[in-house]
Amino acid sequence: MALKYVIKDFRDEGDKKYVGFMVTNEKGAAFAIDKQVSLSEGKTNEQYVKDALALSKSEIDDWVASTAQLGKTWNPDTETLE
Repeated sequence: MALKYVIKDFRDEGDKKYVGFMVTNEKGAAFAIDKQVSLSEGKTNEQYVKDALALSKSEIDDWVASTAQLGKTWNPDTETLE
């Protein structure tokens, strides 16, 4: 399932870069997550985003798994999800 990642926050807080994502799946379900990455001189915005996404991966994976059955229909006759 393809996910879309939109940056919802991107700012400095003390010695950290605060990066927030709004993640949506193909069904339109959304998940917001925020991470803080240590500021480093010479680090690009893309590197901060990449690092924050890496820190978010397990939580995003858990969310994807928890939404996998949403929108499916249960058929009691065949005892299957459709």
